[in-house]
Amino acid sequence: MAESSKIQLFVKASDDGETIGHCPFCQRLFMILLLKGVPFTLTTVDIKRSLDVLKDFAPGAQLPVLLYDGEPKTDTNKIEEFLEETLGPPNFPSLVPKYKESSIAGNDVFHRFSAYIKNPVPAQDEALQKNLLKALLKLDKYLNAPMEYELVRDPEITVSQRRFLDGDQMTLADCSLLPKLNIVNVVCQHYRQFGIPKELCGLWRYLDSAAEVKEFKYTCPNSEEIVQAYRAVVRPLK
Repeated sequence: MAESSKIQLFVKASDDGETIGHCPFCQRLFMILLLKGVPFTLTTVDIKRSLDVLKDFAPGAQLPVLLYDGEPKTDTNKIEEFLEETLGPPNFPSLVPKYKESSIAGNDVFHRFSAYIKNPVPAQDEALQKNLLKALLKLDKYLNAPMEYELVRDPEITVSQRRFLDGDQMTLADCSLLPKLNIVNVVCQHYRQFGIPKELCGLWRYLDSAAEVKEFKYTCPNSEEIVQAYRAVVRPLK
């Protein structure tokens, strides 16, 4: 039975070696397990000192690592699929989005952010920033578009009031996207004085909703951890 299974999640530790470090994939799985409501053990691994903790069951593996009944699993996407298959209804909630569009919403944001923030050529900054803005605007548009269930409830509604990508409950799509959006906002604000624009009301409704729930709030690394993680790859502004 899944309820009695021993589940351990190993995630990257912060610089202090104990608290949660910067790793959107670790946060994604941490969020999923909290949303499932299943008992599990969380172990933070200091990658500078104690990777030995993995050597007996997942030597050379990258974090995150999941141990399920002593069986190691090391691919984040496959771990997500496994948890959804193993910890499903009726004992645990399904986290699969009802609308397939929710699974791909915002999927170009992090790629465009990386191209912008790691760009070594100052002359390309403006164009790359515009590309990132386009991706954010597209996500904002999706978050503001009323969903089918909202239109059934109120045919006159023109702007969605839902809290998350797929509705008022978090799904796998949110567990994947929210950790990345947090990185985008923190890093761009710190290094480029360019955060997610406040006029993107749908996006900020989404981020504010996430900040209110423990599954996101308690799994986020400290913002300074994120800033430090990008220090070596961001070109300083002149």
